[in-house]
Amino acid sequence: MANCLVIIGIVMSNHGHCAVLATDLASAVRAGELIKKRHSQYLSWKYPERKVMMRADINVQHLDSEWYVRNALAYIARNAIDTGHRVEDYRWSGYRGMFAGGMCQEGVRRVSMMSRREREALFHTHEDLSDVPWIINEFGSVEPASACDYRYLESAFGNDQAFFLKMIGSVNVAEMTLKLELNGLTRQTDSHMIAIVKNLAYKWFQKTLLDLTPEMKSRLASYLYKAYRTTPAQLARCLGLSREIVETLIGHGKVPDPLRV
Repeated sequence: MANCLVIIGIVMSNHGHCAVLATDLASAVRAGELIKKRHSQYLSWKYPERKVMMRADINVQHLDSEWYVRNALAYIARNAIDTGHRVEDYRWSGYRGMFAGGMCQEGVRRVSMMSRREREALFHTHEDLSDVPWIINEFGSVEPASACDYRYLESAFGNDQAFFLKMIGSVNVAEMTLKLELNGLTRQTDSHMIAIVKNLAYKWFQKTLLDLTPEMKSRLASYLYKAYRTTPAQLARCLGLSREIVETLIGHGKVPDPLRV
């Protein structure tokens, strides 16, 4: 994913979690949108049905403290327990790549060594994957140690696996569910967002949407992105600005921050 490095992730029966290092919040949102798109394409191919994830939502949270980062990383791995598995045995978790020195199980294949046809058959995409470091295991799944930035997670827990396991056992599930899954406002449709913009334009500047200056739109873009569940693409459509300008206005600098998708 562009401008993002995956730290750890997990896939459950009806939802998933992914922690990433991103250059800015907009990149993390795009990563979430891409994950949803890829899952939707796979499910449409497998079942086959269209629009199977049309109602699926993406919730992106900025992890802005060491406490938040550690608890979120532990919470993601802990989800395996809810399936009746031990954390280390759950197949669809990035935990297996942690504290293993980057080692993958035997009998695996590197994606870069596969033919284009093999990659297309396995990943159901025509994108060029010849330069990715991924390794495929005997189940046809990507080995976490080859796809996750396990070094970041290990360093977040002082390179101590016992510390990580202790956090998994002691994390406040209700609190993290509220912060990571239930936090955030409802995503607005374009028509509702335009109505919100019109209302703010009158309250703030006593002007109509069409009469707003670029400076006024810039101020609104920054506020709307913080106050509502919206995206750069939606803001660009509703404010009549280019997506590039909106992303510049709401950017969070170039220093990677850990973000959960």
